[in-house]
Amino acid sequence: MKKNIIVIGSGFGGLGAASRLLSAGHNVTILESRDKPGGRGYTYEMDGFKFDGGPTVITAPFLFDEIWEAAGKKREDYFELVPCDPFYRIFDWNNQPFDYNDNHEFILSEIEKRNPRDKEGYTKFLSTTKAIFEKGFVELADKPFLNISDMLKVAPDLVRLKSHETVYQYVSGFIEDEFLRRCFSFHPLLVGGNPFDTTSIYAMIHYLEREWGVHYALGGTGSIVNAMVKLIEEQGGQLHVNQKVDEILVSNGRVRGVQLANGDKLDADIVVSNADVATTYRKLIAPQHRRKYTDRRLERMRYSMSLFVIYFGTNRLYRDQGLAHHNIILSDRYKGLLNDIFKSKKVADDFSLYLHMPTLTDPSMAPEGHEAFYVLSPVPHLDSGTDWTEFAPIYRDRIMNFLEENYLPGLSDSLVSEHYIDPLHFRDTLHSYKGSAFSVEPILTQSAWFRPHNKSEDVDGLYFVGAGTHPGAGLPGVLSSSKIAENLIGPS
Repeated sequence: MKKNIIVIGSGFGGLGAASRLLSAGHNVTILESRDKPGGRGYTYEMDGFKFDGGPTVITAPFLFDEIWEAAGKKREDYFELVPCDPFYRIFDWNNQPFDYNDNHEFILSEIEKRNPRDKEGYTKFLSTTKAIFEKGFVELADKPFLNISDMLKVAPDLVRLKSHETVYQYVSGFIEDEFLRRCFSFHPLLVGGNPFDTTSIYAMIHYLEREWGVHYALGGTGSIVNAMVKLIEEQGGQLHVNQKVDEILVSNGRVRGVQLANGDKLDADIVVSNADVATTYRKLIAPQHRRKYTDRRLERMRYSMSLFVIYFGTNRLYRDQGLAHHNIILSDRYKGLLNDIFKSKKVADDFSLYLHMPTLTDPSMAPEGHEAFYVLSPVPHLDSGTDWTEFAPIYRDRIMNFLEENYLPGLSDSLVSEHYIDPLHFRDTLHSYKGSAFSVEPILTQSAWFRPHNKSEDVDGLYFVGAGTHPGAGLPGVLSSSKIAENLIGPS
């Protein structure tokens, strides 16, 4: 039967779910609290520059293709993906680079420069991650874990694949060079996890990149958002911006609709929340309707780190500084820094950075002769107690001075556009609990069945997509969650 469905939030999980549900024959309306769609994929347009809020690492592009195919269209007619080579350029604490891509011989040649003995270990590591990838992504990423029996069925496989080990432990079983261990274990940070705590199942991200490549969307991530909105509107869906949902209306344990901040009430048979899971339960559903996801339970869960991100544009080019499109700059400290971020909840004096340079691939992101960047530093979420209203300018200066001294000479004199976001932005603008950037932390006891489910146990007719539900954060994860939601809701 055709359902009237409201999707709260227009991040990639919400957009994916909206299009899939329209293809399944339902009526769909998306409500977005900000002035334009995208969620974490929001685009800042300033001074002739376009800055992607994120995510900028595009993997598993077939998940986009499936959405267009379901609608009877071709993704290539809406936006263009180009491969990145190298996938990443990773710099050690002496500014020495290590590149990797999907060419096995090339990666071995890069390993040779560091530690020839690790070439054999890397090859073994890659072969084992294939099995993890086949189980963890191909088989399970788009399957809901609604019952404990779903978890028990896969438990023997998880034991066999050493899911009790952390990603760093797992990598260390094959690689002896400390810097190379970091190069092949940093991936959980892309989805909000600590490599020293995150289950080794997430080692599959490396294989996933090798399998399908790392891509960039011409025009930036915003071009994907705009393409998805265009598709949804062509399918008959509606998107309303500047529409903040204040409450999900529940009667007799079932969704009835939503109430907006302006007081308007909209009826719905089903609500799909792409908003933060903890915020959805804590702020949008009255406590009397929440037997399982009480405030106390939500407070006891562990949440991912936050981010400090500086978007900046320069009036000169930096093509001769040895940078790639995606750059990762690792601190001399690794475990200690991650402990500060995830466990001690303190902002350290040092940092590891992700430096994004899209104009290297796509000059349209900046005026002619200019360069666009963003630099991202993982920081603790708001349990750190840091007063970001005072500390943000200090932290900004630390990062920009470091970049000027090591990678971007003359940066301070060439800056012509700049904007930054901090954990307060994640809390106040993106409505993420504790200012977490990736919602629920992806540790083993908060994965699969242990993660907030795609179908609410508290409210009938409420479904979740996005980073906080199964399978987790990152584009492949949130797009897979939209597939799960469509399958659970079913066709009209």
